[in-house]
Amino acid sequence: MTTKTAAPAASAPIESRDQLIASFARGEKPAERWRIGTEHEKFVYRLTDHGAPSYDEPGGIRDLLADLTRHGWRPVEEGGNVIALTGADGSVSLEPAGQFELSGAPLENLHQTCAETGRHLAQVKEAGERLGLGFLGLGMWPDKRRDQLSVMPKGRYDIMRRHMPRVGSLGLDMMLRTCTIQVNLDYASEADMVQKFRVGLALQPLATALFANSPFTEGKPNGMLSYRSHIWSDTDPARTGMLPFVFEDGFGYERYADYMLDVPMYFVYRDGRYIDAAGLSFRDFLRGELSVLPGEKPTLDDWNDHLSTAFPEVRLKTFLEMRGADGGPWNRICALPALWVGLLYDQGALDAAWDLVKGWTLDERQALRDAVPRLALGAPLPGGGTLADIAGQVLDIAHAGLAARARHNGAGDDETGFLDPLREIVRTGKVPAQQLLDRYDGAWGGDITQVYAEESF
Repeated sequence: MTTKTAAPAASAPIESRDQLIASFARGEKPAERWRIGTEHEKFVYRLTDHGAPSYDEPGGIRDLLADLTRHGWRPVEEGGNVIALTGADGSVSLEPAGQFELSGAPLENLHQTCAETGRHLAQVKEAGERLGLGFLGLGMWPDKRRDQLSVMPKGRYDIMRRHMPRVGSLGLDMMLRTCTIQVNLDYASEADMVQKFRVGLALQPLATALFANSPFTEGKPNGMLSYRSHIWSDTDPARTGMLPFVFEDGFGYERYADYMLDVPMYFVYRDGRYIDAAGLSFRDFLRGELSVLPGEKPTLDDWNDHLSTAFPEVRLKTFLEMRGADGGPWNRICALPALWVGLLYDQGALDAAWDLVKGWTLDERQALRDAVPRLALGAPLPGGGTLADIAGQVLDIAHAGLAARARHNGAGDDETGFLDPLREIVRTGKVPAQQLLDRYDGAWGGDITQVYAEESF
């Protein structure tokens, strides 16, 4: 989730809805300026007992952040606590229960993305060796109850923790017990954004399936392959989901702005603190009628904060975020941006991907999304068959898109090799969660602690 890494400069109040709509157009970039921003989270645990460290304990999350400053990371404070780091590789931030996230810098190609990931993981592993900490790449804590996890000292998380139980039964699990990989991608125009948004939403269930990696809850199989994805189905319906309006005629910046105006607020950030506005209306704020800040109108910073509090399967800011994947190991952190860059950053690939999904109805897209957490590649497709039947074809499209980009490293390799982990999943027909369950039922003998030995970075 978004972390403020600097105090925002004073900005003028927003006077009209048109200014909100125009904020999305500011993200438009010509293709030569498109970049790749990859975000990935990991669970932190004590090597001695596999427990989740608190922020304050010796060798805990605060000490982990402090240790990373030896690599040039600069601390960011909130309320006297270091809650994030900034540096050349983007920012390091904390999810609500201490899940450790790198929000990578905007990079030109996947070779840079994977190198950035490697640097980050090497740094945290080095710090972990000093502090007695390990790092786990899964989509959900495999063995932790909520009451075994402590909340990080960030004001927005206190507000969200109070609000989540009012609107869904699994929101606290989303906050405390899940990890994801995401990629942020650019668009050239409103029409380009629309096509990418539609392809991203329609094929997000395939990404969820290929990266499904959360089959355990509190030490036992939970009946799902991506329980993390299932959690989003009962978190907060006002700010999650497949956004059917994206496929309607006339969709564009204006329609997404109206959607966000209808998403209830969480907070307003003023003078270094978060003011609880949970459930209030940004439309009222735009009129100067927000009850917690009477007479005050929002700034662009307030709008950008509000945009970060919606959690659909694909999210629009001044870029598009692909949000469907579970957390996982190093090679899948590189594979997720490879999938989406291949599909969305070459027009031929984008058109081919759209041709594959454009005939799906609203109900068919929703049914596919609903089936994926339990069935992954076995989820039934519109018109018959399963996701497994098109997975190879989609990877072929992504491969062609990456090949057309022709971004090579020093050895002359293009970006297509980053798809190899996904090719192997399609070849075997077993997503990561199914491989974990096989080991749990087999070599592990039902001992969930073996996951720490085999799935840590």
